[in-house]
Amino acid sequence: MASLSSPEPRDWQPIIQRFRDIVGDRGVVQRREELLVYECDGLTSYRQRPAVVVLPRTTAEVAAVVKVCHEFQVPFVPRGSGTGLSGGALPIEHCVLITTALMRQIIDIDLDNQRVTVQPGVINNWVTQAVSGAGFYYAPDPSSQIICSIGGNVAENSGGVHCLKYGVTTNHVLGMTIVTPTGEVVKIGGAVPEMPGYDLTGLFVGSEGTLGIATEITLRILKTPESIKVLLADFTSVEAAGATVADIIGAGIIPGGIEMMDNFSINAVEDVVKTNCYPRDAEAVLLVEVDGLEVEAAGNAQRVADLCKKNGARNVTVATEPDDRLTLWKGRKAAFAAMGKISPDYYVQDGVIPRTKLEFVLGEIARLGKEYGYPVANVFHAGDGNLHPLILYNNAIPGELEKVEALGGEILKLCVKVGGSISGEHGIGAEKRCYMPDMFSEADLETMQWVRRAIDPQGIANPTKIFPTPKTCGEAARSIAAQEFPNLERF
Repeated sequence: MASLSSPEPRDWQPIIQRFRDIVGDRGVVQRREELLVYECDGLTSYRQRPAVVVLPRTTAEVAAVVKVCHEFQVPFVPRGSGTGLSGGALPIEHCVLITTALMRQIIDIDLDNQRVTVQPGVINNWVTQAVSGAGFYYAPDPSSQIICSIGGNVAENSGGVHCLKYGVTTNHVLGMTIVTPTGEVVKIGGAVPEMPGYDLTGLFVGSEGTLGIATEITLRILKTPESIKVLLADFTSVEAAGATVADIIGAGIIPGGIEMMDNFSINAVEDVVKTNCYPRDAEAVLLVEVDGLEVEAAGNAQRVADLCKKNGARNVTVATEPDDRLTLWKGRKAAFAAMGKISPDYYVQDGVIPRTKLEFVLGEIARLGKEYGYPVANVFHAGDGNLHPLILYNNAIPGELEKVEALGGEILKLCVKVGGSISGEHGIGAEKRCYMPDMFSEADLETMQWVRRAIDPQGIANPTKIFPTPKTCGEAARSIAAQEFPNLERF
């Protein structure tokens, strides 16, 4: 049996034949030109070709594939739709990429108990489409919801526009069938919200593929509110918009979502989507959605409008009809993609800060952008302080990416400094592992590693992700170097 730390080349043919026996010839991808598709996820600045890609269709096939990896001590990386933005599905050298793209079955819809069970390859938006006719929906809604998969959402604990009021993915997962890194099939959680014993579901959601692969996921669905109203308010300063967010929450109003876009984002969206809703001369706009019973939604909409005007909003538009609401949200959902209109490349970060620090942090981000010489666009979930600064640059210029990454790192450190987090929904992956020691103590990181090794003693499940390693992070890794998997250092 080959060792992970052995320098000699591995004989892949017996392993690949085992995979073919499990999933068939069409379920195995190994030609070099075909593997190019799987070199990266949404974080395209990092690329690595896997040794082989396997596409199982059932829990039994996933378990069999993982057992082969366990037997031969081959590292594997799980992958959903490949839309992740932190390099969580980035292959490592000589790994097996296990993709759930063909596991797209909605297994069960139980409207009476407000739950749906799906395979991990089911697209986020399909869940709502499957139950909307009966008056239900699935709340977590990342901007990529028309293409991102539920399995990837579970791995990264994805959020979205409506996470302020309704929570992120972990708040909507009741139970799962998972395949552990040894190939065992385990059921965790259940069909009801509260289960006795350890919260293994909570542990698994957000573990970024390091604890195994979810193959069946039971989700909580919600009843569609009686009334939904979306307000668009435009401001002459980003600071005024930030102050309005704090005032809305401080008034005891919990909207379904509060999103902020600055002038860079507004003009990019109008150039591409052409909603004709966002004033191009505004320094910032707020999108606020309130929902509930008609009387509740109407009252909160009026209170939000009053607070916006109190903070200097020039105009407040209220959309109540579904098509009008969709138009307002269409621009926000397309904001990242629209950046290509004003910049050849952008680098997006994902940090969280207390809402009360919005004004200060946005000002500091602007200062850092000027210091490093890059414009920074801001479009983010303002209600829960989940920032998504987009640093605009040209990757064709040598050395630009490294400078932009350094600026992104300074923004993450700023988030931690004011009492926030280095990730709100994109995960840590390969991109932000160097900054884990800025947020967690040596004891914190060591405890996390104990859990990881207890479930994955060989260290083959998505290795090198989340935690810093000496090779990738230099001095930042010294706090947990002794705890990192020694037999994976060559990767």
